[in-house]
Amino acid sequence: MNLMPLQNGPSRRQFLATSASLATLLLAGCAPSSGDLSLPGSMDKTLDYKEIYGPMDSEPHAVKPINLHQVNKRLYRRRIKYQTDEPVGSIIVDTDRFYLYLVEEGGTAMRYGVSLGKEGFAWSGRAKVGWKKKWPTWTPPPEMLERKPEFAEFSKGMPGGSENPLGARALYIMKDGKDTLYRIHGTPAYWSIGRRASSGCVRMINQDIIDLYDRVPKGAQILVV
Repeated sequence: MNLMPLQNGPSRRQFLATSASLATLLLAGCAPSSGDLSLPGSMDKTLDYKEIYGPMDSEPHAVKPINLHQVNKRLYRRRIKYQTDEPVGSIIVDTDRFYLYLVEEGGTAMRYGVSLGKEGFAWSGRAKVGWKKKWPTWTPPPEMLERKPEFAEFSKGMPGGSENPLGARALYIMKDGKDTLYRIHGTPAYWSIGRRASSGCVRMINQDIIDLYDRVPKGAQILVV
């Protein structure tokens, strides 16, 4: 399912045009220098991933456990050594490796696996977290309704819940004070992590977006490369 909520702001087409110039700037030297020392397929053996990715009973809606065999273990949440010039508290999304990094003090970052946009919906550049929501409402934009008329029943919004495409949390991405229409959000389709499966939004396992949500303040900087 292609996932994109509707908010007032520029069209996706306008934002993608702006992103082309941003991508050129990033390639000129603004991209972070990663010190990611983990190996492909590695995971932190000190963590109990069955517990981390188990059910979360404290939420108002069910957060179901994930089947660990359906997600590549290199995409499990873990803290790593990470060197970057971006300030502490920044979010960096690596679109080549399907990772989201939250920059921490002391040369470390919390790293999460993500799902990204399909061909034609990918984007890059700098933005910030405009606002955050728990169990957000999902509203398909007009472009999606044209492609997927079966979503018409949600034209006025699908309330937050276990089957909502935005999952348990959403971070709303702003650029120059305007809503980009892109989100960092949870997903019940956790098996899509590590793939290009969305309409440009950054998807995370629900347990991971809840963890990230609690660590990231409104206004945090975002760099997508």
